[in-house]
Amino acid sequence: MTYNYKQKTICHFKKSVLIAVVAGSGSGLSWTAASAQQAADVGQEVRLEELSVSGNARGAGVGAGDGAGVPRLKADGYLAKESVSATRTQTPLRQVPQTVVVVPAQALTDAAATRIDSALDLAGVGRANNFGGLGLSEFTIRGLATGEYYRNGFPINRGYPNAPKIVSIERVEVLKGPSAFLYGRGDPGGTFNIVTKQPLAERSLTVGQQIGSFNSKRTTFDANTGALDANGQVFARVTGALEDNGSFRDYVSSDRYYIAPVIAWKPSADTTITLEGEFLSTAQPLDRGIVPINRDVRVAPRNRFIGEPAIGPNYNDNAVGQLRIEHRIDPNWVVTAGAQLLGGTIRGDAIGTLGGFITRPVVNRVNELRDLTWSDINLQLNLAGKFETGPFRHTLLMGLEYDRLRYREIFARSNVNRFPFSLNLLEPSYGQTLPPITNSVTDFLQHTESFAGYVQDQIDITPRLHALVGVRVEGLDRSTIAYNAPATQTANPATRNATVATPRFGLVYDVTDTVSVYGNYARSFRPNNGVDRNAQPLPFQGGEGIEAGAKVALLDGRLNLNAAVFDIRRTNVQTTDPANTNFSIAAGELRSRGFDLSIAGYLAPGWRVIGTYAYVDAAVKRDTTIPVGTRLANVPMNSFGMQSVYEFQGGPLRGLGLGGGLTYVGARNGGTAASTFRLPEYTVVNLISYYWITPEVKIYLNVENLLDKVYYDRAYQNRYATPGLPRAIMGGVSARF
Repeated sequence: MTYNYKQKTICHFKKSVLIAVVAGSGSGLSWTAASAQQAADVGQEVRLEELSVSGNARGAGVGAGDGAGVPRLKADGYLAKESVSATRTQTPLRQVPQTVVVVPAQALTDAAATRIDSALDLAGVGRANNFGGLGLSEFTIRGLATGEYYRNGFPINRGYPNAPKIVSIERVEVLKGPSAFLYGRGDPGGTFNIVTKQPLAERSLTVGQQIGSFNSKRTTFDANTGALDANGQVFARVTGALEDNGSFRDYVSSDRYYIAPVIAWKPSADTTITLEGEFLSTAQPLDRGIVPINRDVRVAPRNRFIGEPAIGPNYNDNAVGQLRIEHRIDPNWVVTAGAQLLGGTIRGDAIGTLGGFITRPVVNRVNELRDLTWSDINLQLNLAGKFETGPFRHTLLMGLEYDRLRYREIFARSNVNRFPFSLNLLEPSYGQTLPPITNSVTDFLQHTESFAGYVQDQIDITPRLHALVGVRVEGLDRSTIAYNAPATQTANPATRNATVATPRFGLVYDVTDTVSVYGNYARSFRPNNGVDRNAQPLPFQGGEGIEAGAKVALLDGRLNLNAAVFDIRRTNVQTTDPANTNFSIAAGELRSRGFDLSIAGYLAPGWRVIGTYAYVDAAVKRDTTIPVGTRLANVPMNSFGMQSVYEFQGGPLRGLGLGGGLTYVGARNGGTAASTFRLPEYTVVNLISYYWITPEVKIYLNVENLLDKVYYDRAYQNRYATPGLPRAIMGGVSARF
């Protein structure tokens, strides 16, 4: 359907499927998800015996390893028809009782994307805190902020990780609504899972070079070794990137280094062992953006830097290792196991601001020091299979998961009263003597440990009626030692433990062969940070969501449409303690209601399209200081993101692709507060063009923000606003050898 040059496959994976589970909510998803492409690639190309499975082909597919022992999830251009992220089994999207938006690698390649924000914009995910450009700390889904996301099903949001790199991503699967059953602690708005590229059987090397506005330079490589042994059982792949970027922001530049190796070993037709790693290092000044003057973000120029040029960059270094094992017991049952080790650090000095809104262009600044370290281990074990009870067909998943996180934070700053350190945002004077750092803001060590067990059953009640029922029971312990607290608190760490059950229920009815309707209910939970006035940790937050929608296949299955209405609540939200405003209590409540619509696929052969529209009414429902009805920070009432590309299929223009993207974001609050500033609405238009010179060489020229719109894509702490990228031209070439 599209003009592309893919290597010939040696064998074709038959449509019979076996259970595709990954190790645990992380690995399970992760293994299966990551395995998606691994099966699509390694599985397609390595000669293996055909797998078969009994049961209704209309039901959730079950897959045991194909090549790499993973289920084969195909994405034709922008069109994906299956997912593992929503159920941890290979299930057709139309039979998942939940909104799942899949952004395949093709959409990212067309846009020449370098950041995962490009994928999330197309899936209706809003932008929030990016830790001053150092990473992906927080985003919004269906009006509620979250920082929970996954790589191949394993949690990678522990600590403050770097933003994921596009070069190793095969697809991003966004799950909307509570997903705690699959992944444990999290927020009820939703989450996403990144599926990484896996080894191919064909030996190849793809290199790319991109240059662009603001002195940005990016080099990428993707190397497949082919079979490393005489028996064709071991395969490897390495992806990497090197970036040297300037910026439209004064005195801001960044260096990024990335490498991600993966090796897959298939000692037998029924067993696959995969070892995967990732290392990413970023060096960049912490840049929160601009500070509104008289609550107007447009007064200060968008290039204005509130820091000091003499201060060196902050360093964010992250390393991840995953081990995944899958064994097919028989054609109907698969056991998977996985482990992930993760660690990271952020260190460096930066300049911040203190105080409320400013009415003149002079802002009070403080000198800041951060030293954050974290390490996490995650273990997962799954058993999945298919069986029948009378007229009912079942796809059963049972799993166990263990997670242990150690997080150490030191954050200190100068005293703004003793050592004034201001900056005029309209007439800046840099080079002032830095004030000494004297005040400890946070200095603590936190341990979080959790054990979980879960069971899920996907039931084909009739050939057209499908049910999904499941429950996860998780016990979580958290202890915090505050070293800058009184000695009595340091000697007696604050602890909080609880056991939480997070059920979910869903029904899907196939009205016709092309139309399904569904409904679901699910719960979530997450720990609150901080302690109350009695030095006791706050109770856990709770969440619940209800969703109903329809899934439609249009244009003979070339275009998928998903429409849904939802109602989500988050309870036990931190709010100011009326008895002592220096502390918090867990007494707030947030509510988000709305409608979203997503499409993906082909309008005609060669004409790819993907996009999402969302209407979200997200506001405070109960709080001790914030008025009921106050809209939540960074959440517009209306938003829309779309990308479309036409690739000529024949004639003299064969191999030429032309298209673009459109993003609209409505006005938003800069903070969830009684008094705040507003981020104006904006529309950004991007242009896409590329041409295949030969079947192995492609050149491209893209323009971001074609109309040079001045916009602000996120706010933080009711104090900062981050300007969006001005017009930027990016050109490059990629070649496959």
